[in-house]
Amino acid sequence: MPILKKSGWLAGFWFGSVGLVAALVHLLVFEALRHLVRPEVANLGGFLVAFGVSFTGHRRLSFKDAQTSLQQSLVRFLVTAIAGFFANELCFIFLLHRLGWSAWPALIVALVVAAGQTFILSRWWAFRR
Repeated sequence: MPILKKSGWLAGFWFGSVGLVAALVHLLVFEALRHLVRPEVANLGGFLVAFGVSFTGHRRLSFKDAQTSLQQSLVRFLVTAIAGFFANELCFIFLLHRLGWSAWPALIVALVVAAGQTFILSRWWAFRR
């Protein structure tokens, strides 16, 4: 099994750090909105705000050696993020409505489920090295 290069570990560290900050932003916006709108809409609001945090952080830190232009990365990351959001929202709705979970645990699990997909698509496509 090959050993991950230092740059791989660093990219993983930054991906995790940026992802954590973006997830916290998502959760804060969700909390601010969830008493005003349906939880699914509050989740969308959190995603939209967190997208900017996520793209900026990943472009500047996680994948700073990307060989794609800023515009190409933005379009690809938008597709990646939308795919992640669909996975997130479907998981969230299933846990919330089918299994009867409360909103916070359902959202946290949904964010974790979408994170793996987002990393793979970001690393190998949106910010291709």
